[in-house]
Amino acid sequence: MIWRGVALLAIAALLTSCVTERTGADYARLIQKVGPPRPGHSRIVVLREKAYSGLADPGWDVKLDGVPMSDLKTGTYAYADRPAGQHQLSATASLFPGVSQRDMSTQSGRTYFFLARTSERARVLDGMAAAGGLGGLLVGVAVTSGNSNPGPLDFFPLEESAARTTIADLRLAQ
Repeated sequence: MIWRGVALLAIAALLTSCVTERTGADYARLIQKVGPPRPGHSRIVVLREKAYSGLADPGWDVKLDGVPMSDLKTGTYAYADRPAGQHQLSATASLFPGVSQRDMSTQSGRTYFFLARTSERARVLDGMAAAGGLGGLLVGVAVTSGNSNPGPLDFFPLEESAARTTIADLRLAQ
């Protein structure tokens, strides 16, 4: 009986921890505070929509020019200012066989928004692993090895108006 109570208490704690609100600056207040990018610089914003993320919400390992941005958890965004020019967003995941990359060219004074979502390959590998365990995962790796994006995430560019609407409910990644 005691173990049953402990198990129920642990499940309740896990479930209530999933519904906590993210804290951090909302985008409109942040932009008022920090202002536009410095002269000669551009701003790159990466966001992750609000969605059910399961019992655990590991942050996505997103990098800009090889420099880690804040862990991108469900319902958060991260940003960085960089000198205008060529840049690369990338993402990796623990035990994931591949790296996502998105090259871009930025102009001074502009803000570029990208929506990060799980890649097609990551969804296939998750499904294969769930259905077939390690064997299913190995088959999935072989089947998806030719995908155009070998990594765990896709980065979709967003128009500023759509991005501001989407990002209004998100919080800055900590």
